[in-house]
Amino acid sequence: MTTTSSRSGTVGQPGADGLPGVGLAEVAEVAGRIAGNVSRVLVGKPEVVRVALITLLAEGHLLIEDVPGVGKTSLAKALARSIDCSVSRVQFTPDLLPGDITGMSIFNRQTSEFEFRPGPLFANVVIADEINRASPKTQSALLECMAEHQVTVDGATYGLASPFMVVATQNPIEMDGTYPLPEAQRDRFTARVSVGYPDAAAELAMVDDHATTEPLDTLAPVTDARHIHAVTEAVRRVRIGPEVRQYCVELVGITRRLPELRLGASPRATLQLVRAAKAQAALAGRGFVVPDDVQAVAVPVLAHRLLLTPDAQASRRSTTDLVRSLLGRHPVPSPARPAG
Repeated sequence: MTTTSSRSGTVGQPGADGLPGVGLAEVAEVAGRIAGNVSRVLVGKPEVVRVALITLLAEGHLLIEDVPGVGKTSLAKALARSIDCSVSRVQFTPDLLPGDITGMSIFNRQTSEFEFRPGPLFANVVIADEINRASPKTQSALLECMAEHQVTVDGATYGLASPFMVVATQNPIEMDGTYPLPEAQRDRFTARVSVGYPDAAAELAMVDDHATTEPLDTLAPVTDARHIHAVTEAVRRVRIGPEVRQYCVELVGITRRLPELRLGASPRATLQLVRAAKAQAALAGRGFVVPDDVQAVAVPVLAHRLLLTPDAQASRRSTTDLVRSLLGRHPVPSPARPAG
C-alpha cells in the first residue's frame, strides 16, 4: 500500500557567518525548528530526534528499529511532515513487488508505446513502514536508489528528487512473516536508532496530548525541500582536519579486526561517519569537526553494520556495546581546529 503527498514552499535567506549560501547559524536554526516539531509527537526523546536530524543533514537514510507501539512510524511521519516536500509512504507486505516501489512501464494503447509510471520512490522523503515484511527481492529494489539516488527500470535510468531520504521502520522482535534485512541493505542506512520506551513523565504527557487530538494531525511544515537542500550544502562545507579523518578511518578499521565480529564496517561506513560528524558539528554551530563529534555519532552510524560471532551472541554482547568500548579504548586526537 502506498500513499503520496506533495507540498511546496519558499527558500529562507542565506546566513551571514562567512560561508557562501546558507550559513551555520541557519543550519542550527532550521534543525531546531524541525526538532521542536518532531518533539511534539515524540515526547521525551531528544537523543532520537538528534540522530534523525543528523541523518537528514548528512543526506543519508534512517533505520528506526524497535518493538511495536513505541513511536517508530510516528517519528518517521513527524520528520516527513516537518518538511514542505513530496512525501510517500509504503506499507511493506510479503506480496509487495519491486515494481510497486520503483514504478513500471505500462503499454499505452493510444501511442502504442510503453510509458514509465513512477512509483513511490519518486519523492523527497520515502517512509518504508515495516521494511522487513517484504521479500528480499522487493527489499533489493531499494539498493540502487539509496546508494545512487536513481532507479533503473527496463534498462532505463531515472534520477530521483533532491533531497532524497528513506526512513524505514522495522520490528526486531517479531519473526513470523518477516525477512531480515541483508547486510548490503543495512549498510546503506546512514544510522540506526531505537526509540525505546518513554519514562513515566513522558508517557503521562503523551496520554494528555492524545486525549483530545492527534499531534500528527496538527503538525505543520517548518521548512521546505529547497531549503533543506541549501542546508545540506552548508553541512558539506564543514571542514574536517587530517587528524580527525585519520581517527574515523582507524575506528572503522578496528571493527574489521575485532575477534567478536564476523563482519566489520565497510568503507561506506567511513564515509557516512565523516558526513554524520560534519552534521553534528554543524548542529553545534561549528565550521569544523572535533573528535567529540565523531564519538557522538559513532554508535548510531556503526553498530547496525556489524555482525557478531556466535560466541559473542551467546555471551549476550551487542554491537552497541562493542562500539562504545572501542570509543573508550582508542586514543583520541587533539581537538585542534583545522586550518583554512
